[in-house]
Amino acid sequence: MRGEPGETYWERYESLVDEQIRRATAEGAFDDLPGAGKPLALPARDDEHWWVRSKMRAEGVSTDALLPPSLRLRKDIERLDDDVRDLADEAAVRAVVADLDRRVVAFLRAPTGPRVPIRRPSADAVVARWRAARTATTPEPPAADPTPARRRWWRRR
Repeated sequence: MRGEPGETYWERYESLVDEQIRRATAEGAFDDLPGAGKPLALPARDDEHWWVRSKMRAEGVSTDALLPPSLRLRKDIERLDDDVRDLADEAAVRAVVADLDRRVVAFLRAPTGPRVPIRRPSADAVVARWRAARTATTPEPPAADPTPARRRWWRRR
């Protein structure tokens, strides 16, 4: 069971896959691969969900869904002004704030996850900031020309 003379240990016991890899390496099939010589993007050591995060990043999906509820609500409160910036009227702004407030109250009744201080959003404060942002970005209409328009001769009669 020694094998052929001059045959190494790996040549005697290599699997079919190992044999194909060895042949491809000898033929130079792996020489010009993209990314050759670049470091691998390996996950953090303590991250057990690294594959989920990398798949979500590859698909362009936000990883906020993986956060605990308390941190997710905290992020939603921080982004509230950006979320309501493009809304058309005050009723829509108040509806978004009311929905977030409902979620915050539900969390405060039965908190789960890490204890993070969360305040309920104030609809009046958000509306005031929304109005200030709209007046800052809305250009003022041009002033009316003080000279009256000439009346046409056929309109005089």
